Amino acid sequence: MAGSTSGGATSAPSDIRVVVAASSAGTAFEWYDFFVFVPLATIISKTFFAGLNDTAAYVFALGSFAAGFAFRPVGALIFGRVGDRAGRKGAFLITVIMMGSATFCIGLLPTYAQAGLISPSLFILLRIIQGIALGGEWGGAAIYIAEHSPPNKRGFFTSWIGAAAAFGLGGALIVTLITRTVLGDMAFNAWGWRIPFLASVILLAVSVWFRLKLSESPVFQKMHAEGRRSTRPYADAFLEPHSLKRVLLALFAVMVAQGTVWYTTFFYAQFFIEKILKVAPNTVNAIMIALVVLSAPLYIVFGALSDRIGRKAVMAGGMILFTAALWPGFHLITRAANPALAEAAQRAPVTVIADPAQCTLQFDPVGKAQFRTACDILKGALTNAGVSYHNVKAAPGASPVAKIGDATVASVDGRTLSAPALKAARATVSARLAAALSKAGYPLRTDPARTNAPLILAVLLVFAVGATALYGPQAACLVELFPSKVRYTALSLPYHIGTGWVGGFLPATAYAMVAASGDSYFGLWYPIIGTVISIVATLLFLPETRTRDLNL
Repeated sequence: MAGSTSGGATSAPSDIRVVVAASSAGTAFEWYDFFVFVPLATIISKTFFAGLNDTAAYVFALGSFAAGFAFRPVGALIFGRVGDRAGRKGAFLITVIMMGSATFCIGLLPTYAQAGLISPSLFILLRIIQGIALGGEWGGAAIYIAEHSPPNKRGFFTSWIGAAAAFGLGGALIVTLITRTVLGDMAFNAWGWRIPFLASVILLAVSVWFRLKLSESPVFQKMHAEGRRSTRPYADAFLEPHSLKRVLLALFAVMVAQGTVWYTTFFYAQFFIEKILKVAPNTVNAIMIALVVLSAPLYIVFGALSDRIGRKAVMAGGMILFTAALWPGFHLITRAANPALAEAAQRAPVTVIADPAQCTLQFDPVGKAQFRTACDILKGALTNAGVSYHNVKAAPGASPVAKIGDATVASVDGRTLSAPALKAARATVSARLAAALSKAGYPLRTDPARTNAPLILAVLLVFAVGATALYGPQAACLVELFPSKVRYTALSLPYHIGTGWVGGFLPATAYAMVAASGDSYFGLWYPIIGTVISIVATLLFLPETRTRDLNL
């Protein structure tokens, strides 16, 4: 290995290729473990939360997805301290073992029918373990690669971490799709869904083998030899004014946008197409796999570009493109995915007439709320049907109704009903709405012959260009922003607050916004506002970092 340069440590070409391959492969496997839940969300909700109604079960499933994200900052703090005190290698070796073990155990869990509340409780516990593990993974991999890279190629080499996340997501989608196709829907829904989780034991073995071959980063070795390690990483990272300013800058200039841009492109879009537009799951999976495959090289392209023109310009350009394309893009996706739905909405708009005092914001990331009022039951049913509606204020105490063409559909107040009676009431309201919607020309599902999958993919690719332009240079920028003695701790926390909290809660929040407003596109304000905040912070306050010395 060659000696240090003014910009940080440098590895020989063969060494840096091993470092990038080992770090990126382990990261890809760890993201596979975390993301394999996504294409299985509907089955998970039925398997572990079967005692709840369909709407609450799906929201609970989204909540369990968010539970893993919510604990990612905890993992960032735990493993950030380990990485800054004991070394980069040990920290992200532990994380991959935790992640793989938790994922494998999910594949062995009993169902709700077999174990009752023990089943969802264990499931969410394992998701929390996954979140803690992932909280220490990304920062460790990004720092490890950056501290081995030559300064003029730091963006290129660290961008493989972004591509690794894409490969992990793509692998999860591919394994799920192949398993479902081979077994058939009946067997897959009954027990085949366990296979993608159990397969993680193979990935765990490969990941551990890869990472055991690595040595400690040269920057950490130099810092350790010179006695410059921090004795109090938390205080140095978050209580020192200069360092805290950098942490806040990383959060608001980069990571808020990362949470909104990447998770809208690769997660909320999938939810919107499948749950709102009613496109068949296999079609959605195929589109998302194609999106991941086509976008994967872009992380590396934009990472390399940032070595030439700077991190700031590339990332800001990605944010601006995404924000400009989001609103027209989702409208175009609707016309491409389910044109009959768009036509029906124009021809026979739906109106909900209700007393606002009876309507609540249907945001429930932990899946405990029942949303029992007549207004909530009516709006929840319309939202689940993928139907937009206008809200009209009714007199206080008036019973809510939906106007669909010439039909008027009344709701049911479930506040005093037992759980079985509430479930029956919801089914009754949904059946009434389905009949009225069908009469008004609303499709119950998409017509595959009219679904323009290439156009959907083309729109998503525009979003992906923005997402990868932000994500590609991001690792290098964040590593360069912080001094070596607190780099792991200070970098990891804003990263996982942005992706874990801002991004992880996006699906449940956007769903609640849609249900409250009646506008299927209203949830897009969440990523738009978040990204605009980051655009302003980046342009006004974020310094260019590509020439910084990582040994400092």
